[in-house]
Amino acid sequence: MEKDDNSDKVCLSVKEKYTSEQPEEMVTNLKASVRELSVKVKEQNQRKCDAKDKLQQLRERISKEVVDVSVQELIPLLRSLKEFVKEESEVRSRCNVKRSALEDAVHDLEERAGKGLDGEIQEEDLDGLLVVSLDNLTSAKKELGATLREIVSLKRQIDDVPCQSELLQYERRFSELNVCIQEKLQQTRKLYATYNALLEIKDLMLKETSLLNSIGSQFQDVIGTPAGRVKLIDSMEGVMKGIQQKIGKIQLGLQEEQRLRDASKEKYIAAAAEQRKCYTVLRAFQEECTKNERLRSHISAMNEHL
Repeated sequence: MEKDDNSDKVCLSVKEKYTSEQPEEMVTNLKASVRELSVKVKEQNQRKCDAKDKLQQLRERISKEVVDVSVQELIPLLRSLKEFVKEESEVRSRCNVKRSALEDAVHDLEERAGKGLDGEIQEEDLDGLLVVSLDNLTSAKKELGATLREIVSLKRQIDDVPCQSELLQYERRFSELNVCIQEKLQQTRKLYATYNALLEIKDLMLKETSLLNSIGSQFQDVIGTPAGRVKLIDSMEGVMKGIQQKIGKIQLGLQEEQRLRDASKEKYIAAAAEQRKCYTVLRAFQEECTKNERLRSHISAMNEHL
């Protein structure tokens, strides 16, 4: 609404001005208005060229990316960009046609003024021509603004897609977190194993204390009779069997741990040997690369001399 009011005000001011001016001045003012419109159209064309340059930079940036998922996401965005570029070219052609029409109208007015037909120039025609020109300029600005907003939106969407370096950084960070989690898991397992061993030691100590207290309290009563002595010996043998079973379980666990230790040691030795082998191969590869670079430089020098 504000733009329409401004257009009406411009038309009224132009009309008042034209009624008080001579035909030559009217033509001069109209030519100045046309030149101003031409300058604005050129500015819009320059902005469109800048937008095309930005689009070309975005295409080059996308062509350098190697991430397939990101490219698949960018394909519809690129299609939209192509459509907007096509619309820009159409708007540009329309603006050029309108500018040519205005230039033809000015040329016609100059010819009529030169032939003495100034009295036939109607003020309504001039006002209508100026209003149409202002409307065309306003619509062109609106179309260009909408196109630029769409381009900015698409550029933001493209920037939101992670590039290859960001994906590599995320992968490296995930690897570090995985290593940290594995270390914490091993520490937790060791702590649980220590806790279970301490619980077993506690149970054995409680049983030993209970047995010693029982023997100390009943030893004098039991040792005085043959049946009591036999019962005491049987109970001691039962305790010995229980202790031997515990020792057997502990030895089995110890053997299992030793077996795991030996397997881990063998894996470590194999990994160390593989690492030394890889280091040797890498050093040989670096030496070959150095030789290759020297040969290339020598060949290029020979070609220059030839």
